[in-house]
Amino acid sequence: MNPIESIQNEISSSFPTVKLSPKENRVINFFKDATPLDWEDWRWQIRNRVRSLDVLNKFINLTKHEIKGIQGCGNKLTMSIPPYFASLMDPEDPKCPIRLQSVPQVHELEVSENEMRDPCGEDKNSPVHGLVHRYPDRVLFLVNEMCAMYCRYCTRSRMVGDGQRTLSTETYNAAFDYIRSNKKIRDVLISGGDPLTMSDRMLEHIIKTLKEIPHVEFVRIGTRIPVTLPQRITFDLVNMLKKYSPIWMSIHFNHPKEITKRVKFACDLLADSGIPMGSQTVLLKGINDKPAVMKKLMHELLKIRVRPYYIYQCDPILGSKHFRTPVSVGLNIIEKLRGHTTGYAVPTYVIDGPGGGGKIPLSSNYILAQDNGVYTLRNYAGKQFVYHDPQ
Repeated sequence: MNPIESIQNEISSSFPTVKLSPKENRVINFFKDATPLDWEDWRWQIRNRVRSLDVLNKFINLTKHEIKGIQGCGNKLTMSIPPYFASLMDPEDPKCPIRLQSVPQVHELEVSENEMRDPCGEDKNSPVHGLVHRYPDRVLFLVNEMCAMYCRYCTRSRMVGDGQRTLSTETYNAAFDYIRSNKKIRDVLISGGDPLTMSDRMLEHIIKTLKEIPHVEFVRIGTRIPVTLPQRITFDLVNMLKKYSPIWMSIHFNHPKEITKRVKFACDLLADSGIPMGSQTVLLKGINDKPAVMKKLMHELLKIRVRPYYIYQCDPILGSKHFRTPVSVGLNIIEKLRGHTTGYAVPTYVIDGPGGGGKIPLSSNYILAQDNGVYTLRNYAGKQFVYHDPQ
């Protein structure tokens, strides 16, 4: 067997394969000498991310707002779209939900009142580089600054993709030491950037080190990779994660169109490996702000064994006005879910308190009156009921 065949066999045995769709075939044809085997290799997808106007213009018919957005986005958040995710975009419809999330718009360059560079106040709650400690028993570990795809509403647009926040061995060790020294920390969320853009070896080092800390009981991975680059979910990766069970995964889904056969394959691999998954969805104007769209998303998630967890009000990052809805829109969506579908499909709607307040849950008011332990309540259909506290 020659060296090329050996490498091809290695890729074929390590990467789950799904037959290329017509949309995928359309996009891969723009890459000279690319093969279906390349398409299955997440490293090829990373190397060939769409990062320029000239390349993107081959896949879709750009509008003037998109052209201006791409030309100016370097001052805010660069563009980066894996070929796989680019294949999901409608080449003719500028309102395509995948396209709106991926392609910069000129509105990104407009800063509105009350928008912030760091809306969640992460930098001020960072005791050591890469670690955010806001809640008493848990920390957010930002292990890198790279994502496969740069979402245009990204809360961390101040840091991702700039090449200046990548952690070194010294900064990793400082974060580990901080966690070791604080015995109240029982929960670590590994995020970024996106930790699944790292090699299996580096990711395993981080997980293994955390799991060896006696008071760390709960380790989670926050990622969008299963959505934007499902080829990354390989047999090698899930076998490594299984060694450190329990590992939980929070995955960022926004629209039913994101749930393809390839994404289902990736989530099946994770679920079959004993990795519980929850979804985190950002409420986005013109993308998922209709109750019917959100309900469809929640149902599709349950079908691939992903539990709806949070709907986030879009954070007021710089240049985000065109993405943000009134809070009433989110409350209406929860109203249309609660009681109208299974409770498993009803996530918690939250606002991340601007400036560092943490997640604040929002819900419609189902308590209409309260007097001496007597509660007047309404149900999902608007009917009233009375409940008495025990005397």
